[in-house]
Amino acid sequence: MRTRLTTATLRLTAGALLALGLLPALAPAASAAPSASPSARNQAPATTAGTSFLTATTLVAGQEAEVAASTGDYLYWAFPASEGQTDTVQVTVTLPPSMDRHAPQTWTVELFDGLRRRQSCTAGPQSATAAANAPSLAVGCTLRQIRSWAEPWSGDPLPGTYYIRLTTSDVDQQDLGLAAQVKLHITSKGGPNDAQPEGGELKAPLVPPVNAGSAAPGASAAPTGAATDGSPATTRVAAPVAPKTHWYSDLFSGWNTRWFWTLGGGALAALAGVAGYTLTRHPHGRRPTQHHGPQH
Repeated sequence: MRTRLTTATLRLTAGALLALGLLPALAPAASAAPSASPSARNQAPATTAGTSFLTATTLVAGQEAEVAASTGDYLYWAFPASEGQTDTVQVTVTLPPSMDRHAPQTWTVELFDGLRRRQSCTAGPQSATAAANAPSLAVGCTLRQIRSWAEPWSGDPLPGTYYIRLTTSDVDQQDLGLAAQVKLHITSKGGPNDAQPEGGELKAPLVPPVNAGSAAPGASAAPTGAATDGSPATTRVAAPVAPKTHWYSDLFSGWNTRWFWTLGGGALAALAGVAGYTLTRHPHGRRPTQHHGPQH
């Protein structure tokens, strides 16, 4: 019995020591485990931009883009957006040297969904005009919250790919082609837990419920007490109000009214035609007299 206890004790002690010896080795292994994928902020800025929707450069939320562009070019980027998010696009344009420019420039940023539908912005100057001597300008757009559903006829933003288009909407012809530097940044807030339709929840119905046979809201209730003579009370119903009639009301009512007016109108038209023919054919209302030559 003593031998069995000693053997069991030795085994337990060896297991405990092994576990204690492995704990320090497991700690660095746990710390060295791969973490989540690097965030978009740690990614290198994109240095390219597309020239159409099909060639748009794809970005992620938090990633920047630094592109050398020419004044007058159309620049396109694309980024994914999920339900509940509210994305903001900020663009800073370093304009060409003032000595090379001849007039002010206007730059515009626009956002489109996956169906190429232009989306409205809730904040940010979509268009900005820089003076001829201004070194830079800034434009931006805050997209509406991405919805999880929408009616087929509506243009609400839905989850999917969104496109950014940066253009020079107003520029002098002599300034086209001048070198410019564009810096773009996308930020996103919210998530699936915030996916609520814009405006929040509806606290009360837009149309109050209507119960058949009940009085309308605000109407006085009917008397419910007993009558003075002891008989049960009765509900008084107002008599219908007769519509007002005039001497000409019967002329424009009835199922056969239109036939009377049609026949009368036809007769008057015939009389008018005969009278007109008589006046134009014989203005004086008589036949002209015939003159006969001298008789021999």
